Order: sequence, then structure tokens, then C-alpha cells
Amino acid sequence: MALTEYRHVLGVPGARHALLIGLLIRVPMTAANVLLVLHVVQSLGMSYAAAGAVSATYTVALAISGPWRGRILDRYGLRRTVLPCVVVGAACWAVAPWVGYVPLLLLVGLAGLFLVPTFGIIRQWLIASTPVTARKTAMVLDSVAAEAAFMIGPTIGVVVAVAVDTRTALLVAQALSLLGGLLLFVINPPQRHRDEANEADTTPISARVWVTPVVVALLAAGAASTIVLTAGDVGVVAAMREMGYDAQIGLVLAVWGLGSVIGGLAYGAMRRTIPVFWLLLGLGVTTVPIALAQGPISFCVLLFLSGLLCAPTIAATSDHLSRVVPARVRGEALGWHGSSMTSGSALGAPLAGITIDQAGWQAAFVVNAGIGIAVAVVGLVLLAVRERRRRSAAGAVSEPPAHELPTPVPSIEDTDEPIGYDLGVAPGDELPPVHR
Repeated sequence: MALTEYRHVLGVPGARHALLIGLLIRVPMTAANVLLVLHVVQSLGMSYAAAGAVSATYTVALAISGPWRGRILDRYGLRRTVLPCVVVGAACWAVAPWVGYVPLLLLVGLAGLFLVPTFGIIRQWLIASTPVTARKTAMVLDSVAAEAAFMIGPTIGVVVAVAVDTRTALLVAQALSLLGGLLLFVINPPQRHRDEANEADTTPISARVWVTPVVVALLAAGAASTIVLTAGDVGVVAAMREMGYDAQIGLVLAVWGLGSVIGGLAYGAMRRTIPVFWLLLGLGVTTVPIALAQGPISFCVLLFLSGLLCAPTIAATSDHLSRVVPARVRGEALGWHGSSMTSGSALGAPLAGITIDQAGWQAAFVVNAGIGIAVAVVGLVLLAVRERRRRSAAGAVSEPPAHELPTPVPSIEDTDEPIGYDLGVAPGDELPPVHR
């Protein structure tokens, strides 16, 4: 491992500021998600099913807005993307805490469509501020910071909801999140590395060019990873309640998050890159044994071991995706990445719930992990087939006759094909010989 990689990234002012501001924005954002559920149940007196419908509406809106906002970010810049989001968001959340259930549902959906694309902006700011060789480490730090926000935010939200009315708490949390978006508008951080300035000025690229099988595979891996992770979110709560350890739920989930943070930091310090599908396979395989847990201690041990691969898997998908797409569509690609993970969560949670109802909490870990394992195996097979075809094509190429002129090799400027590292390859890796 090379801990100096972290010093290099944190030594760059732009990267340091991106991580700090990203954390400050995400904490109230995650707190607001919990407060929204508590508001529906406590202040509106509705059921948890009604609260789930509000969360589902918000999730679907986020999944739709990710690529849309990312495309606007690529084409029109940060300020023209963020300002409408801040204005619409402020109008929605100024009213939403004080209305009934149906108007709340509509306002939440509208606010979700115009959510400031914080995750994409922060990641592109990190990419623009760090050299290509440090991109993996920067993405890992961002994933660890997001993990910390998801650990801190909900806890703060629950504490505040007990101390004050949920209407006030929800309003304050959303206001702080919007202030973070306004701060991004004022700072206007760079979204392109200086070496990509020329590329950012060119015309838009058709999706048929940059949406390659590799991109689709990475998006599938992102969705599968969150399907696996939701088994932990739902399964732990169901299991601990069934065992009578309700008071230890927070502790067990915190240990899981700690494992994710440690695993992410260890992965980011590695000089070599582990292919995405191997990480996803490991995440699925280490999730299955959690079904054997018998109490809080065994849950902590098994979740900690599985958590070691959570942040690395998520960081690897966004890192590799940022490498295999052109810079001028990176915002849209990262938006699709966010949508794939959101969709995975939206699918994984009800799947785990249905499985728990039908076969018990143990089955939820096995079924959701099985989906992750299946996607990982299919991805590894596709990569193996792709590599075999490359070798076969290379072996079929013969030297042209001496009297024939060789075909000119196109330069980078003559092609629209995405230029980046393939799955599992990063700067510093030993590359196999390439046959053209």
C-alpha cells in the first residue's frame, strides 16, 4: 500500500475543498431523507407504507434527474445547472413541510427532479483537481466521505426530530442542503481537468458512441452493488428485531459502515486496481454468510468483513466509468451511474422485504447477494470472451506485402471513440502486450 497517495490528493487545495464541501452538503441531505419519513409518520399521522410511497416518489425522481441534470451540466456549465435547481428546490421545500399528504407527494417529486447534482459535481471537481494517476484514490476518498455522511446524517435527523417539530427540522435540513448548492454556484469549481479543456469545447457526442458494452456493464455493476447492500439495510433491522436486540441495531449498522470506511481507505492506498467485477463478486460472496448470524456479536463480525468491500466496489464503478467515457459527457455518465445505484436500492429494498416475508431474514441476504454474484459472473464471462476475441483477431492479422502501403493509423483527434482505461486497469498497472 502507498499511504502517500492520500497525502498527494489531500495536498491539492481543489481536492481538499471538494471533499469538505461535499461532506457538508451530504450530511443535511441524508438527514432530510430520514426526517421526511418521520414527518409523514409523526406530523401527518400516516402509516409507514405512506411514508414509503413518499420515499419511493423521491427515489424515482432522483433516478430520472441524474442523467438529465448531468447532460445539462456537460453542455451548459455548473452555474446554469445549479441555479434553477436551487430556485425550484427552495420553492418546494418552503411549502412542503406545511401541506397535506397529496401536495407533499407532488412537491417531493418536483424537488427530486430538480435536485442539485451534488455527487456528480463533487466527483468531477475531484477529477479536475487531481492527476489521472491519483483518480482512484480521489474516488475512494469521495466514497468514504459519502459513507461518513450516511452514517452521521440519519443519526442527526433522528435526534433533531425528537427535539423539535419535524416540520421545522425538515425545513432546516433542506435549507442547509440548498445553501450548499448555492455555495457551489458561487465557487463555480472546475468540472474538467486542464488537459481536457479542448475536448470540453467540442460538439456533443451521440450516446451511440460513448454508451459501449463496457459502460453498460459498469452501470449494471453499480445497480447490483446497491441491491446487495440493501439486504444489509433491511435484513439487519428485521433480524435484530426478531431476536429482540432492537437497541443494538444502530451499533451493528455502525460497525458495518466502519468496515466500509476501512476497506475503502485500504483500496485507495493500493497501487494496483482490482477489476470491478471481482470486487462485486467478493461483496456478494461475503454477504451470503451473514445469514448465519446468531446475535449482535456475530452480526458485527460478518457485516464488518462484508463492509470491507462496500466502498471499494462503489468507488471502482465510478472510477472506471470516468475513465472509459469522453470528458465532455462525463457528467451525464456519472448521472447514469447515480441513477443505476438509486434504481438498485429501489429494487433491492422491496425485494429484500418480500423475501423476508416469505422465507425469513436469512433468505434476504442470500437472494440479494445472489443477484450481485450473478451480475459479477456474467461480467467476468463477457470480459473473458472479449479478450479471447481480441487475441483471435490479433492472431489473424498478417503482415502486408512490401509493395503495399500500410493503412494510416488514426490519431486521437480523428476518432470519437471513448479514450480511457478498461475495466481493472489503471495507471501504474503492468499492461499486457497489445497487438493491433
